[in-house]
Amino acid sequence: MNATTNIQSFSADDFANALAEHNYEFVVGQIVKGKVVSVESSGIYVDIGAKSLGFLPIDEASLSGSSRSNDEAFPIGNEYEFLIISNQNADGEVKLSVRRLLFKQAWQTLRDYQAESTVFETKVIGTNSGGVTVDCIGLRGFVPRSHLSDATDLPKLVGKKLPVMVLEADETRKKLVLSNRQAAKLAAMTQLSKGQLINGRVSNIRPFGVFVEFSGVSGLLHNKEISQKPVSDPTRVFQINDMIKAVVVDIDQSRDRIALSTKLLELHAGEMLESSAQVFAEAEERLEKNISKLWDA
Repeated sequence: MNATTNIQSFSADDFANALAEHNYEFVVGQIVKGKVVSVESSGIYVDIGAKSLGFLPIDEASLSGSSRSNDEAFPIGNEYEFLIISNQNADGEVKLSVRRLLFKQAWQTLRDYQAESTVFETKVIGTNSGGVTVDCIGLRGFVPRSHLSDATDLPKLVGKKLPVMVLEADETRKKLVLSNRQAAKLAAMTQLSKGQLINGRVSNIRPFGVFVEFSGVSGLLHNKEISQKPVSDPTRVFQINDMIKAVVVDIDQSRDRIALSTKLLELHAGEMLESSAQVFAEAEERLEKNISKLWDA
């Protein structure tokens, strides 16, 4: 029997049987590529290389409802990635999802953002007593009130975009916690430089110095940096909410610390203790005269 006879004797039934012998095992959770072959009102049929077409239900086609029709969102002939969400049924059909694949990819992106301390934007979509909810690359995230740079009027934040960093991204528990305060702090710290003059507010006073808030971050003005004369009690110089000027003398991003100085603004020892208002009024000129002392230290 020649090759031509062999081909002619290979019937449609033989072909079907040979095809059935192929292993088309698809596993739930597997990502496959497929080409759109038919678009119906109930969903999309996709060729994923199996003996039967895969089916993408319309409610699994996107993260949220789309105003576009199915054929606009998934043109026939285009190829996409899909997540298998059910095993093959009796007809060999596999159920697919784009929505769950996008969720899966979004969680991975957020885990990467957390590992890399990435700052990115989210949109505020709601509020509650504890903070605000945000749309975070298709997922619902939460920014606690304590992690908002400005929590004075939460309803006014709805619809606005907030820069955030990931605090916790737990896909299993569907828990996504973000920080706007940390994002603002990181952004502010990258803009700071040694020798920079800042305007800030005294936010806390401790026995060893005062903490000063400015541009979304907090710096420490240690007792030894207040004046060229010794200062043992910072409350003799500053009060909570005092507005002051100070010089950035050190930035340690790894430890999240900023060191400040006002003694660098003194023209003679003790001026901060005698007339801090005059020192602050002339801060720019005084810093220009004394800046070399910072680099010589």
